[in-house]
Amino acid sequence: MLRLSLALMVICGLVYPVVVTGIAQVLMPKQADGSLIYNEDKEVIGSELIGQTFTKPEYFSGRVSSIEYDAAGSGSPNYAPTNEDMMKRMKESIAAWEKANPAVPVNELPIDLITNSGSGLDPHITPEAADVQVPRIAEATGINEEKLKKLIKENTQGRELGLFGEPRVNVLTLNIALEKLLQ
Repeated sequence: MLRLSLALMVICGLVYPVVVTGIAQVLMPKQADGSLIYNEDKEVIGSELIGQTFTKPEYFSGRVSSIEYDAAGSGSPNYAPTNEDMMKRMKESIAAWEKANPAVPVNELPIDLITNSGSGLDPHITPEAADVQVPRIAEATGINEEKLKKLIKENTQGRELGLFGEPRVNVLTLNIALEKLLQ
């Protein structure tokens, strides 16, 4: 029994992970390394898979994250829509939205800008959530709204295999493209 246990520990704890990691590195190295995004100096600036907080008015902002996008603590509070803490956080998010985006009425605010994703790490927003931020960003950067809407369209990912999921925009890659326009 001891030999079987040791053999299974070696197979399941060492051999299998090494083989799977090796296959992943050969077949899809970018994804196996965390889908990292690098700047021109080859420094890591983020991952396509984990959101970041953008607070400057000239940048697109992503979803609310109650864990501050800390991947070590993945998950978000599972509040019911009537939970007092949830209502308080949403009211605070709406107030912050109104202050930062006075040109866009609250009734046009997409829900993904004031709610968590299930993991609290989602780097994506809907194209509509990006579009409603255009007036603020146009004012802050001087870039005309049509150019910003084109940028959003260029950075919108479609459904997987044309069927699964919803169209989405990765906020980090969108902001990187925006920075290139500002240079």
